[in-house]
Amino acid sequence: MRLKLTVAYDGTAFRGWARQPAARTVEGELRRALEELYGSVEGLAVAGRTDTGVHALANVVSVEVEGGPPPERAAEALNGSLPEDVAVAAVEQAPDDFHARFHARSRSYRYRIWRRRERSALEARRALWWPRPFDVAMADANAQALLGEHDFRAFTPTDTRHGVLVRVVKQVRWVEVDEDVAAFEITADSFLRHMVRTLVGTVLEGRDLAPLLEGRPRSEAGATAPPHGLYLTHVSY
Repeated sequence: MRLKLTVAYDGTAFRGWARQPAARTVEGELRRALEELYGSVEGLAVAGRTDTGVHALANVVSVEVEGGPPPERAAEALNGSLPEDVAVAAVEQAPDDFHARFHARSRSYRYRIWRRRERSALEARRALWWPRPFDVAMADANAQALLGEHDFRAFTPTDTRHGVLVRVVKQVRWVEVDEDVAAFEITADSFLRHMVRTLVGTVLEGRDLAPLLEGRPRSEAGATAPPHGLYLTHVSY
């Protein structure tokens, strides 16, 4: 039986999604819990391979299992075995050919910024502390250049493993969540490594995004923002 899992996690204590020897990862914890419940676990795939420190509200996993609890009881059973910083929000039976990564039509991310002059103990691993002035309306106007199809090589490491650097951005905006928090929200068909974080870093440095969307080198964009402000919020199929 093939399952579709919706998974949320706090990325603070993980070395990213992908399983690694001698490192605590989200995939490692999820696979351990699945193997405790099911007689066979094969073909585990994920929609978003998040980096160290990045969070997820609704990442999607596909996996083939045998035995174990039925789908309607699987989330509760898995959560009983998972650590407190990972939770399965939903489980459903999927078509036999469903693949969480290859069948995804778009992914959405949010990057949160704490804008007060005083740092926040509660937001220390949830948002980037930015005590300097930041014009959300100006940042939003700048970000509209991202809509459509562009070459994003300026926003990913030079030694990237991606062969194609063109991505299609479907929705983008900067918003004031409240008087203390601003957020960058973006939806695209897929993302390059560090793409969202480098877009944020470039905007925070006051740089214009439009000229960088024509295949400019990485050196012309801004710094990569730290991972703890980034969340994978939704995957569409």
